[in-house]
Amino acid sequence: MTREEEFSSTARRRLQAWCLLAAVLAWSMLAGAQAAKSHSLQVYFIDVDGGQSTLFVTPAGKSLLIDTGWAGNDGLDAGRIAAAAKDAGVSKIDYLLLTHYHADHVGGVPELVARIPVGTFIDHGPPSPTDPSTDKGYAAYQQVLASGHYGHIVPKPGDALPIPGIKAVVLSSNGELLSHPLPGAGQPNTYCKDSETRPEDKTDNARSLGTLFTFGKTRILDLGDLTWDKEMQLMCPDNRIGKVDILVVSHHGLFQSSSPALLFAIAPRVAIMNNGAKKGGSTATFETLAKTPGLEALWQLHFSNEAGMHNMAEEYIANPMGDTDGAHYLKLTVDPKGGFSVFNSRTGATKDYAGH
Repeated sequence: MTREEEFSSTARRRLQAWCLLAAVLAWSMLAGAQAAKSHSLQVYFIDVDGGQSTLFVTPAGKSLLIDTGWAGNDGLDAGRIAAAAKDAGVSKIDYLLLTHYHADHVGGVPELVARIPVGTFIDHGPPSPTDPSTDKGYAAYQQVLASGHYGHIVPKPGDALPIPGIKAVVLSSNGELLSHPLPGAGQPNTYCKDSETRPEDKTDNARSLGTLFTFGKTRILDLGDLTWDKEMQLMCPDNRIGKVDILVVSHHGLFQSSSPALLFAIAPRVAIMNNGAKKGGSTATFETLAKTPGLEALWQLHFSNEAGMHNMAEEYIANPMGDTDGAHYLKLTVDPKGGFSVFNSRTGATKDYAGH
């Protein structure tokens, strides 16, 4: 072998060694990232244009979908939900929780079950008899249940939902509310005096199935469209919930919900509003959120036309002004140790929040 050939052979061996080392390092980094992801809770806030659809995926790969958005538009909302499930790496919705039976929450059920398997439905039982706007959506949902292909749970306040990998306690259902404080809660709520008394709401909103989720050290509250009068009953004179880390803003940010008695007492660090450009996002709600103790950030699925200057900076909005059909989503990733982050699919940016 000539000196040139020996040098060439040595160079090739070194290059092969470096390539092997680079591959091992890349694999290690990927494995580390996958391991970190596998220990985290993922929550997708899907753009269904002012309705609600929120997908939880636990570290064990179990999935819970809260509401299905609207019917129609060639299954637009069902398609967006299926796309989020694919991004999360799940091929089945293990549990589908319907907060109530208005069209922007239950409408997409028939189209969704045609796209992706569903295991068990969770709901609050029959709708309000004084709310005819639920008739069509509830009837279509009942046809799906009547097929006999699905499990069905109707929980009461205080019940724990059987979702592996996350603790989920029902706080409101069918107009009934949690009767006792959760562990660590029960303190007098001094903010009740800051909330006006409103008349009883007789729509199905007041029957919303509301749930507190706990993952590691992080508490996430989703009360569906629970109304102001029910919030007052739940939170006064004592705070039965305690403080939370993340609030899914009730009722898409409409002024019929989000009383100071609720917001000020639970003091969320981050709030996420599933509003549309022309639905939800009331100015009054933005003003109350701005005064909420300890709130570090409000994230929005859409720019609210009504709220105008009260909207957050564009980095906190998935679909900004003029982008009414962008289908951009927000994704929450929660570490069991207490830290969490919010990802904006439009900007590709992630905001981290350290654990306490």
